[in-house]
Amino acid sequence: MITRNKEKALKAIFFDAVGTLFYLSKTVGDHYALVGEEIGLKLDAQQLDRAFHMAWKQMPQRRAIDEPRENDDKGWWRELVDLVLDQVTPALSELDRDNFFEIAYEHFAEPGVWELYPEVTGVLEKLRPRFQLAVISNFDGRLRFILEHLGITKFFTHVFISSEIGADKPDLEIFRRALKFIDLKPNQVLHVGDDSERDWKAASEAGLSIFRLDRQKNSLRDLLTILTTNGHQ
Repeated sequence: MITRNKEKALKAIFFDAVGTLFYLSKTVGDHYALVGEEIGLKLDAQQLDRAFHMAWKQMPQRRAIDEPRENDDKGWWRELVDLVLDQVTPALSELDRDNFFEIAYEHFAEPGVWELYPEVTGVLEKLRPRFQLAVISNFDGRLRFILEHLGITKFFTHVFISSEIGADKPDLEIFRRALKFIDLKPNQVLHVGDDSERDWKAASEAGLSIFRLDRQKNSLRDLLTILTTNGHQ
């Protein structure tokens, strides 16, 4: 489950966020339907969910830039939401689109929207005395509020966010910049994530060791077991 790159003492562990540490309490479509209700729209959650996943695939991969992305990536999210609304309710007025987006944007940073996987707190408590822990995620500044709401901010010395770093996984640059910031070599860091391209392949190509999290087959408890059994310090 752990693939090591050039044995060296492990100093730090990077964690992906969504799908690794926490998950949505309902489907994206359910949450979008709740947002619609706030502006008087009755929208079908399943249709919204399908539209979101189609829109997500349509969004182009972006090249790394040498500075934080404009307006904390809010414009990117607006583009995504517009693609969803184009599919579900194309006749929606511009004012209603504005209202929908602003409410949706705030909604996904609110308490109760995201939930921790059950083993996360216990695993982080055991790892923190032994390793420097950090989050590295394709997200924006809202991630800091989410981590705070979930009560796990205290475990991480750094939170590396794509909108602030100016690079998104699977671009290797996001890992390179994070490594430079914490002044560690790639083979001193283990990356934990659930996405085969953005986490496993990208981190491995950047020289990091990886833990392949597949929640159909394993959990972060397995990571803890492996690190304890192998005696990594």
